[in-house]
Amino acid sequence: MVDVLDNNPPHQVVIVGGGFGGLYAAKALAKANVNVTLIDKRNFHLFQPLLYQVATGTLSPADISSPLRAVLSKSKNTKVLLGEVSDINPETQQVMMGEEKIAYDTLIVATGAKHSYFGKDNWEEFAPGLKTVEDAIEMRRRIFTAFEAAEKETDPVKRRAWLTFVIVGGGPTGVELAGAIAELAYKTLKEDFRNIDIRETQVILLEGLDRVLPPFAPELSQVAALSLQEFGVSVQTQTLVTNIEGDIVTIKQGDEIREIASKTVLWAAGVKASAMGKVLAERTGVECDRAGRVIVEPDLSIKGYHNIFVVGDLANFSHQNSKPLPGVAPVAKQEGEYVAALVQKRLEGQTLPQFNYTDYGSLAMIGQNSAVVDLGFIKLKGFFAWLFWLVIHIYFLIEFDNKIVVMIQWAWNYITRKRGARLITGEESLAFTKVDDSHVSSHYIPTNNRQPVNV
Repeated sequence: MVDVLDNNPPHQVVIVGGGFGGLYAAKALAKANVNVTLIDKRNFHLFQPLLYQVATGTLSPADISSPLRAVLSKSKNTKVLLGEVSDINPETQQVMMGEEKIAYDTLIVATGAKHSYFGKDNWEEFAPGLKTVEDAIEMRRRIFTAFEAAEKETDPVKRRAWLTFVIVGGGPTGVELAGAIAELAYKTLKEDFRNIDIRETQVILLEGLDRVLPPFAPELSQVAALSLQEFGVSVQTQTLVTNIEGDIVTIKQGDEIREIASKTVLWAAGVKASAMGKVLAERTGVECDRAGRVIVEPDLSIKGYHNIFVVGDLANFSHQNSKPLPGVAPVAKQEGEYVAALVQKRLEGQTLPQFNYTDYGSLAMIGQNSAVVDLGFIKLKGFFAWLFWLVIHIYFLIEFDNKIVVMIQWAWNYITRKRGARLITGEESLAFTKVDDSHVSSHYIPTNNRQPVNV
């Protein structure tokens, strides 16, 4: 291995993963004197920050997805391959995609992360996470099927279980999901059903730490919690989930063990690295953290292999403030662009200082006219934070037509309070419908209208 890459074109750059890290690396190399091959098992880039709006019927999957070939069509030095990389050989500098072997001079791995159940993978059947389009469609199906099932249910105890929604995890995804479901139930759907009182809906947000939105300033966490409660969400902090089975969520609060009867449990509590982290560890000896993320060098390469880079959620970059950078889109974007710039500098016989992430702030939507924004030098809440959130998310959508469509959808939803993507699609046999309803009567926690559940 050499620190300065060969300046004889064509230099072959292979990028594995078309998320924020991989896509922005490819875009930044569009005019470089290199050949770029972008490999992804999907033919589209997914704007994950808005997945929760697909899950709650505000947007459709196509609104937040961009075909990779269309995005990179003007990058004449770039080709896109649909497939999944199963292995790499750092000695021969090849990646394996099935039987096919693709050579590289520089390898950028940006395969992201998936949701983690902290060793309780059997919970996934009852509590889906939110990382892919399929996850969002599954959540949407469960949410809207719950209301439909409640409309047909004559037993009040069983009906209330259908109308109880539990979100595990009080980070940005959990907060945004909880707020969106509460808004859906208490505003969008309030006139749509005839047999159920929609005010019986309970939205419960569970967080193991002492406040929601732990990465935010404490005062904004408090604002978010109060705003969620105003929307009708029961916010339960310092609450650990000890078991999820069937339609029963078992929680621990202090020394107390409680059970919640809910037909719809949604997971937003943790992530783990993709399988490529393990492949890299086995092939290069690189160290991974407990979540499977690859420990990277200050320039985002891996130890001993200066031409293999890891960016985005798969990377553990702890060379700034002595703690890993968060797994958010801006981090992946900046890392991808940095590696692209470094590759070009090396081809010129130069280098760059170590990667340094510029944190422009954190944002979380709570509901219509309500959000929190932490920009460091200023903190916003309420309506102006909500407007700022909208503008930023529109700005970072990849394609122009996505920006226009999402703006129109949001404007229409704001005026009418309706959500046009309330489709129930996918498999008909839901995991939670297989559970014996006799469980519900013995575990149901009674509630009154929209008052928080004391769990």
